[in-house]
Amino acid sequence: MSVPVAYQGNTSAAVADWLNKGDNAWQMTAATLVGLQSVPGLVILYGGIVKKKWAVNSAFMALYAFAAVWLCWVTWAYNMSFGDKLLPFWGKAKPALGHKFLLKQAEIPASTHYYRSGDVETAMATPYYPMATMVYFQCVFAAITLILIAGSLLGRMNIRAWMAFVPLWLTFSYTISAFSIWGGGFLFQWGVMDYSGGYVIHLSSGVAGFTAAYWVGPRSTKDRERFPPNNLLLMLVGAGLLWMGWAGFNGGDPYAANTDSSLAVLNTNICAATSLLVWTCLDVIFFKKPSVIGAVQGMITGLVCITPGAGLVQGWAAIAMGVLSGSLPWFTMMIVHKRSSLLQKVDDTLGVFHTHAVAGFLGGATTGLFAEPTLCSLFLPVTNSRGAFYGSPGGVQFLKQIVGALFVIGWNVVVTSIICLIIRIAIPLRMPEEELVVGDDAVHGEEAYALWGDGEAFEATKHGWSDDTQHGDGRINRSSAA
Repeated sequence: MSVPVAYQGNTSAAVADWLNKGDNAWQMTAATLVGLQSVPGLVILYGGIVKKKWAVNSAFMALYAFAAVWLCWVTWAYNMSFGDKLLPFWGKAKPALGHKFLLKQAEIPASTHYYRSGDVETAMATPYYPMATMVYFQCVFAAITLILIAGSLLGRMNIRAWMAFVPLWLTFSYTISAFSIWGGGFLFQWGVMDYSGGYVIHLSSGVAGFTAAYWVGPRSTKDRERFPPNNLLLMLVGAGLLWMGWAGFNGGDPYAANTDSSLAVLNTNICAATSLLVWTCLDVIFFKKPSVIGAVQGMITGLVCITPGAGLVQGWAAIAMGVLSGSLPWFTMMIVHKRSSLLQKVDDTLGVFHTHAVAGFLGGATTGLFAEPTLCSLFLPVTNSRGAFYGSPGGVQFLKQIVGALFVIGWNVVVTSIICLIIRIAIPLRMPEEELVVGDDAVHGEEAYALWGDGEAFEATKHGWSDDTQHGDGRINRSSAA
């Protein structure tokens, strides 16, 4: 069945002839699940996992990025990622009044991606739903990438510098990776496989976050030495939203509610669970206690690792990838990090380099090993792709995956550095020392909890509480009040 390039039915009708309502419903549901990973998922996770004085600022960095990406995305960044080719690695930013802008997008089917082999052009994906659905789905992916970068910068980046960083990095880094690998660019044409963002989202955010953290500088010495989470239970709520939201993250990438979508969701949960258990076991073996934060890190590395191959591998491979993602990032974070002068110098607040860059690279590489030929044919129909495990020419695919990763790494190191250097000409990248000492109250004039802070006596006159157990100097007798 051919898909019309414009609406062919009655323009007053509620449903177009070409619309597949089931696919459209699933795609919007998947997009919403991914959006919930960011808001409230990562907003809550960031707000709970940091020191109390940074809870508001950390949550706000995520909230701001989610909003800022939306406006940039519908105005120019979507077309740069999935539009017509400007360069082999970059799409055109069409004028705002072009035929693919905003509400006009609801009138036509989503754009078709093509793979060209010699003189033969074969459709990769022909979604039977409006362009607006595709814009929505891809926007929440772009937004979460910026929010993941924020995880490397919590507790010291100047909020005004962050406000400038988000649109610049989206425009000059994210759109490059997205077009090159997903939008028909040179890596897509060459056959590099990234099913749902192991490279475009996780490898790029991990490398960019680490690079930006280098230029911004570290947290205060006091914060680096002691940075206890202010609310572990709240952090677990955010982590739970992240895990469950990943069903949309990976399950929505076939662009249809089909068997491959179901496989991707199943593999996602298998790998995440395996990785969490492996990470926890390693914590028990080497540190004698199971860490809740460690379990969440293991969960995340599993989710990240399976992402580039979620719909391309079998269940046994998802378990193997979970074992690797629960152990190798654990090793780089717990062992290598403590022995590397470079990793020690760069203050990556939440270890995004390990949980996303290392795990994303690992996922892309293992996809090159375990990608099953039949599933590959559904993803890249004319490349004869297969993982090295399945024989010749699988070794070639593994090398393609490594080269694709190196391009994403190199581009992000260079472009993120340039963006940071340009921003700091006008705006200091790091907060002033007085803001670093006080935290949220100095930066936003707001605090996360109406409780006394580190080393602060509870004063009735300050906190609005008074009873007969009050000392003469205004401090409350806590044992009596309790």
